Amino acid sequence: MQLFYNPNIQATDSSFIFDSNESKHIIKVLRKKNGDELWITNGNGYLFEAKIIDDTIKKCEVELISSKKTHAKSHWLHMVVAPTKMNDRFEWFLEKATEIGIDEITPIICDRSERKVLKLDRMHRVLESAMKQSLQTYLPKLNEPVSISDFLEKPVSGLQFIAHCEDSERHELKRRVVADKDVTILIGPEGDFSPNEINNALAKGYAPVAMGTTRLRTETAAIVACTIVASINNG
Repeated sequence: MQLFYNPNIQATDSSFIFDSNESKHIIKVLRKKNGDELWITNGNGYLFEAKIIDDTIKKCEVELISSKKTHAKSHWLHMVVAPTKMNDRFEWFLEKATEIGIDEITPIICDRSERKVLKLDRMHRVLESAMKQSLQTYLPKLNEPVSISDFLEKPVSGLQFIAHCEDSERHELKRRVVADKDVTILIGPEGDFSPNEINNALAKGYAPVAMGTTRLRTETAAIVACTIVASINNG
């Protein structure tokens, strides 16, 4: 099964015309033709079964045969992660987190952040590609970068955790996550959160957690956190 993505398709549509770029990819690159079946998602939980009725290279039109709404998960995982110095490492996190199961990502700028400028368009493409590759129908929400101080002023529901490396009391994340509960997890930059940032998060109700006994890179810690939440909710 090959999954296509277009956010403009609605459950009430009877047909849909792809733009010129996507039409060219479907007809010229993938060599699809009239009568061929396509599976499409709009990233909001819908899976559409469609059939090509006009294989024009610049205006591929499909007839929507059926639509099915996939049930959303019983929990919402929001990863709040400091961007890594190397773009490819953060993109790797986005790709793998999408495959594992994530709902929302907020890049945070911290005192020790090495990267403060992000290419959100590129990051969106990584999320879209990972969603299609893993045959999912919900596209994770990607927020604009924000300073950690500003983020901590935002109201958050559910369980709240901050993962840091300070030599202070922390609990294993796997012992604090509860199934079917929304979760927000803060992951800092390579140099870790500053003591002031940690104290501010604790004052806002974030519980300190660890991912294990070894020191992890930012993107590794974020993936481990996603895996823990997924395993507890899917176990």
